[in-house]
Amino acid sequence: MITTDFAPGSPCWLDLGSPDVRAAAAFYGSVLGWDYESMGDGGDMEGGMFRKDGKIVAGLGKLTEEGARSAWMIYFSVADADATTQAVRDGGGSVRVEPRDLGEWGRMAQYSDPLGGQFAVWQPGTTKGVELVDEPGSMSWTELYTSDAAGAKEFYGGVLGWRFSDMELPGGGGTYSLITPAGQPDERMHGGVMELPRENLGLANGRPYWHPVFNVEDCDAAVAAVTRNGGTVQMGPEDAEGVGRLAVCLDPANADFVVLTPAEG
Repeated sequence: MITTDFAPGSPCWLDLGSPDVRAAAAFYGSVLGWDYESMGDGGDMEGGMFRKDGKIVAGLGKLTEEGARSAWMIYFSVADADATTQAVRDGGGSVRVEPRDLGEWGRMAQYSDPLGGQFAVWQPGTTKGVELVDEPGSMSWTELYTSDAAGAKEFYGGVLGWRFSDMELPGGGGTYSLITPAGQPDERMHGGVMELPRENLGLANGRPYWHPVFNVEDCDAAVAAVTRNGGTVQMGPEDAEGVGRLAVCLDPANADFVVLTPAEG
């Protein structure tokens, strides 16, 4: 589970780069019950925060990078963004955004793993991360789809100190690697790594990609809201034993995410 104490290596923030900020705000408001709060002057819709029940759950900004796809960027908490940047380079990754201070709030950097999967880190200042997790309408899990799970585990283990435990998916669905931050008990698992053939990673032109899993009270109702508001469904809704009912979705700009109603107990 994800908690708001944000132990080093755990996901602490996420934001969406969208070509149409206004449309994205309306879509996620309808699907997840989020309220959008612009950070610009005069009601500018080029960037801001999503809130659920008054608590910050994510950020939203205008997609400006030429040729980039609309996607969720997941940030992991670190004690030292500069040391993490060196570890990324040592591990064969690349630096997309060098470490930089964002006022008193904290210090951030963005990277690509050795196969091109994009992620980010946050060194907290006055802001540790989002204010609501693991509740309906908030992030409850993170996933990496990659064509090389073994390589991903070696890289991210070296950079973020994660430990991994493998489980076989039912019906011969392959191996799923569960992620736990260093020094944390199993109940602090916060994500997973799933190996897929490169041809199944078409969203990112064969490169790995991360996406968030959002807790929802009713998976089927959330999926209906996705399709009603111009999104699409890649998989589901379906029941996963011991996990819950889930669906893999795309928003109208093809940013991917999962909605999950957790299994009881």
